[in-house]
Amino acid sequence: MHNNNSLKKIAIIGAGPAGLFMYKALIASATSPLEITIFEKQDRPGPGMPYSAKGAGQEHVTNVSANEIPAIVTPLAEWIQQAAPGLLKKFDIDPHHFNEYKVLPRLLFGEYLAAQFDLLQNHAGAAGIVTRLLLNCCVQDATDDPRSNSVMLTTADGTRYSFDHIIISTGHRWPKELEGQQEGWFDSPYPPAKLAKPLNWPVAIKGASLTAIDVIRTLSRNNGHFKETQNGLHYILHESSKDFRMVLHSLSGLLPATRFHLQDSRLQQGHSFTAAETAAIMEANDGFVPLDLVFDKNFREPLKEGQPELYERIRNMRMEEFVDHVMDLREKLDAFILLKAEYKEAERSIQRRQSVYWKELLAVLSYEMNYPAKHFSAEDMLRLKRKLMPLITIIIAFVPQRSCDELIALHNAGVLSLQGVDAGSGAKPLPGGGCRYHFTDEEGKKIQQDYRMFIDATGQPAFMIDDFIFPGLVKDGTVSEAHIKFRDAAAAQAEMANGNKQVLETAPGEYWMKVPGININDHFQVLDRFGTFNPRVHIMAVPYIAGLNPDYSGLDFCERASGIIAARLLKNAEAGNEAA
Repeated sequence: MHNNNSLKKIAIIGAGPAGLFMYKALIASATSPLEITIFEKQDRPGPGMPYSAKGAGQEHVTNVSANEIPAIVTPLAEWIQQAAPGLLKKFDIDPHHFNEYKVLPRLLFGEYLAAQFDLLQNHAGAAGIVTRLLLNCCVQDATDDPRSNSVMLTTADGTRYSFDHIIISTGHRWPKELEGQQEGWFDSPYPPAKLAKPLNWPVAIKGASLTAIDVIRTLSRNNGHFKETQNGLHYILHESSKDFRMVLHSLSGLLPATRFHLQDSRLQQGHSFTAAETAAIMEANDGFVPLDLVFDKNFREPLKEGQPELYERIRNMRMEEFVDHVMDLREKLDAFILLKAEYKEAERSIQRRQSVYWKELLAVLSYEMNYPAKHFSAEDMLRLKRKLMPLITIIIAFVPQRSCDELIALHNAGVLSLQGVDAGSGAKPLPGGGCRYHFTDEEGKKIQQDYRMFIDATGQPAFMIDDFIFPGLVKDGTVSEAHIKFRDAAAAQAEMANGNKQVLETAPGEYWMKVPGININDHFQVLDRFGTFNPRVHIMAVPYIAGLNPDYSGLDFCERASGIIAARLLKNAEAGNEAA
């Protein structure tokens, strides 16, 4: 029996995919007694928002296949063979013909995650770990108490809990600004059930990302139907929705790229810097990790072997020149013509099990740069956000083939179109409902268009510290706003002259730039304003760390971040036990 004085009490706040992987990592790494309390505001653990009715309907699918999903307890392909026949029938899955290289219905994947959570609880019990699962329980605030070496959580009903360590893994958050007040205005498409209605007018959709594709899949099924013919997929509007249209407003004027076969389904072929390498690089570069070094190590250099012809073309290009080279080729083509061409390329890639190597390397780059990004200079972070990320976001969207089929069918039917817009574009509410979308088109013409319905589909927003989920940790100074230092004062001054209000002069000649979220270290521990880490508070909730983790790769990110957190947290816990 465990001595209660040595029992370390850990809270995981959020039991979606991030919390699930965190729970798994703690179970796998623990060598001393633990009591893990898991808070989940929904009525079941595992699916979170993306894989439950909060974020998906029957029409929504994952953008990763079974073979690309990190292992939890039971491999997904094996679980499919064991799943209840009624459940599989609901999603039209035949276990005898299951192909692990195809995408899954999101709600079915949510069922898998829920089943894996149950199995993890069994594993925890067998390992002597005490688990307390609190469902329909929302944590309202948190405060840190260094004197008692503990963190206090307060739930919506006023109950207070004390823990040695907490991990914030609260997942997505979709705040409402005008939704509910302005008729026909939706600040996000979630939950999708609110969009599942017949319409007979054009709809403005802001963005052309995977979130926008979620919108398209929902609206199209409630206003028409798809029909498979010998000539391919066709879309037919319902008679009552004959004036229904969808207009995507895309900042790049491009659609996301089609899913292809990954040579390394887990994107593990990247080259991370060790702690010693990072320290040496920073010492040689005024305390920074250069973005160009990360780009070369994880993209340019691997091309030598994997795609030598492309390497020779870009070997002497600056990062910006490479991005311009790729984007110029894409922007010269109509977005739907390009989609059809990339669809064929992706189809060949999947049939032959051969990667589109340069695109895969961009996915690897986005995965690997999360970790050194907090050591970029502000200049490099701006280069990343303004130049490289728009390309990465398009290329690694991995739109499933069936979704591409539907986009093409909708476009051919005259129901779906894409409008390229400028950075100053936006929608304003109209009296009586709907919006007026204003933008400058590619010819420089200023245009205003009125719509009865507006849907913001730009994806998960990143929040500044003022919107941090637990204001108590802000008030007590446990967390601080994320910021990155400029390497060159002239660059900072130029940003300020151009109206960048996030740039601050903190001392004569010393400039910093505020970025979304809070400050964290390499172990996902929160930092106070003096840069001191807090050993009791870890965070992997992406809306609050996006400034220092500019791209996060879904389940792969959850797995890797949780492993880093577990290793550091349990090391601290065991050190505390030894000291006691």
